Amino acid sequence: MINRRKLKIWVQAARPQTLAAAFVPVLIGAVLAAKNNQLNVAVTLMALLCAFLIQIGTNFANDYFDFVKGADTDKRIGFKRATASGQVTQNQMLTATVITMGLAFICGLYLVWHAGWFVLAIGILCLLCGILYTGGPFPLGYNGLGDIFVFLFFGIVAVTTTYYVNALEWSLPSFWASLAVGALSTNILVINNLRDVEQDGPAGKNTLGVIFGEHVLRWEYLLMLLIAFSIPLHFFFRLNFGMVVLMPFLALPFAGFLLYRVWNTPKVKLNKTLERTAQFMMAFSILFSIGILLG
Repeated sequence: MINRRKLKIWVQAARPQTLAAAFVPVLIGAVLAAKNNQLNVAVTLMALLCAFLIQIGTNFANDYFDFVKGADTDKRIGFKRATASGQVTQNQMLTATVITMGLAFICGLYLVWHAGWFVLAIGILCLLCGILYTGGPFPLGYNGLGDIFVFLFFGIVAVTTTYYVNALEWSLPSFWASLAVGALSTNILVINNLRDVEQDGPAGKNTLGVIFGEHVLRWEYLLMLLIAFSIPLHFFFRLNFGMVVLMPFLALPFAGFLLYRVWNTPKVKLNKTLERTAQFMMAFSILFSIGILLG
């Protein structure tokens, strides 16, 4: 019988509040494929499973490496980490990371069989970067490269590759759409880094907030929102989609509320803003998806 307490610990360690960053890229890529009558449901579901596994595996790796490197301490104000809190041992978290990434690799072989060896190279790169985000001799998240990593892999790579495994060809609209997804994914990380900026510096975790100051993160959040909202405009004015593609602008008040929170909320209360940022990403992407299909 499953121990409910242990199950809850592992669910929390998977950080479900961040999984929008895995779901949305696959959604947008699949919707663009469906718009061109090239949607493959089985392939899309497998791509979604791989995305979730890679995201969860990356979260497990972060939980492990941040504890080992001393970034997670009793002064942490973010969501509780399983390893740092002693709920899970180091070896258990490392094992969970390997198993989850291994499952992602195995599931991804179906996509390789369907779409070709190039997908294998992309998948391996995603898995490696998921580990190297906080692990390895030059962890990306500890050297100011976390934002670029998220923008590229949870935006451009995820959306365009989802479209490719469905249609077996690349698409320029999927690239443009991926910029909005990458920007909104990055904003989840921005809130995370803004909340932890005072703990990250002493631990040697040099995020953009540590390097340039926390106000840079607030301006980055605004910039990412501007990029996201510019993409539906591009679809309308340059790609000849109908006005319905502008539906994401219905979420503009939500974006304004989040901006207010980013500029005025104490760091100890930013966990809720992080969750709201992920919810905004979902709302934006659903509206955008409807706009693409009907536009």
